[in-house]
Amino acid sequence: MGAPETRRSFVLAAGALAACAPSPKTARSTVRIGYQKNGVLLLAKARGRLPGLLATAGVTSVEWAQFGAGPPLLEAMRAGAIDVGAVGDTPPIFAQAAGAPIVYAAVQPLTGVGQALVVPPASSIHAVADLKGKRVAFTKGSSAHLFIVLALAGAGLGLADITPVYLSPADAAGAFASGALDAWTIWDPFLAIAEKTQGARRILDGRGVAPTNAFYIAARRFAKGAPNVLSALLDALAGEAAWANAHQHEAGAIVQEATGLPADIVATSLRRGPLAVVPLTDTAVKTQQASADTFHRLGVIPSAVDVRAAVWTGWTPARPLREQIGVRS
Repeated sequence: MGAPETRRSFVLAAGALAACAPSPKTARSTVRIGYQKNGVLLLAKARGRLPGLLATAGVTSVEWAQFGAGPPLLEAMRAGAIDVGAVGDTPPIFAQAAGAPIVYAAVQPLTGVGQALVVPPASSIHAVADLKGKRVAFTKGSSAHLFIVLALAGAGLGLADITPVYLSPADAAGAFASGALDAWTIWDPFLAIAEKTQGARRILDGRGVAPTNAFYIAARRFAKGAPNVLSALLDALAGEAAWANAHQHEAGAIVQEATGLPADIVATSLRRGPLAVVPLTDTAVKTQQASADTFHRLGVIPSAVDVRAAVWTGWTPARPLREQIGVRS
């Protein structure tokens, strides 16, 4: 075969391979997921079903990375280390303010019971107004940060009226146990642990402040480059949520084995709110925008944030929302 014919055969073969290859917007062999010690992602990792459920979308493996809170998870996403993660309401606001290329992919409505402001059992603090001048711990840039801001505002106070102590959940737990803190704003399972093992007393929980949500966040490049994979992942996670809500005892046993937490702590966390993975609603976006505006008005973030500009609308759930037991529409 002569050189021209050889080149012609190569071009034809390359064209055939290109025609058979997945398009850049459908191919993604590995999905990297950041998760915390709670929620649908923890359960999905423990159950181990995601690789099989995502195989039809071209995914051959799922990689997992655990984080203690939302801010470091989104920092990892910004650095390109993970593709998807679940966080509270505040981390994506701070991430957007810092220019991180992220999108809101889905939402988890919250009941508010699983996050609270707590004090030691013998504390003289009985109302938010009593926090003036006190040492209050929370994780900076986390949902607990927004919680304390809103709680203080409701009592006519601001962050300048307390002594903020910025600690990770694990470090705050130790400081709270040692008596070094006057109060602590925290979420489950850390909240449930503090209530059980330290007698932590609630001053206010999420039902007493503005409504809030948790979010499934994706790297913008991932949402844009592999929308079918992201949609398939959200469908799979919605299925995990529906299964967990219908089988709380079995789900609790799985989470207990995965985390090593006591059974009653796990059961308490699951009982405080149904799991869910649903598309962004207009109400959820407006609530998140109100939170972002609050942080900007108080000077906590340097610039205004447009939440809607980061909303990804590429997912139409395969599973009817009514099948996600207990989910608010």
